[in-house]
Amino acid sequence: MPILNVKVSGTKSAETTKQITDLLLDITTRILKKKREVTAIAIDYVDRDCWMVGGKLLSEQGKNSFYFDIKVTDETNTKDEKAQYIKEVFEGFERILGNLHEESYAYVADVRATAYGYGGKTQEYRYHH
Repeated sequence: MPILNVKVSGTKSAETTKQITDLLLDITTRILKKKREVTAIAIDYVDRDCWMVGGKLLSEQGKNSFYFDIKVTDETNTKDEKAQYIKEVFEGFERILGNLHEESYAYVADVRATAYGYGGKTQEYRYHH
């Protein structure tokens, strides 16, 4: 039941959205072992003229970037799984966007089961029932 919030530099396109969605669904199910049917992804596109890194616009640097966070229930993934996930995220976004700025970020947020849920039920509730 993870939710992924994605910001990506560039112009919105159905093709890029599909590539990002396919990448994130694949690695989220394969590496983090999350269920595809309850994985949600929201993607926002940010013009490179509106994204600064180190005081310079991405457009000035000729670079692309991304930021995304994924919220997962605490204690459901190991450090090694999260490290592999972040590695494959960077590799995937490099393939999709090209010329990726090193200052691009992926954040796996471990959220307490009592404070996280969907459908009106916490993950803690789901675990016990």
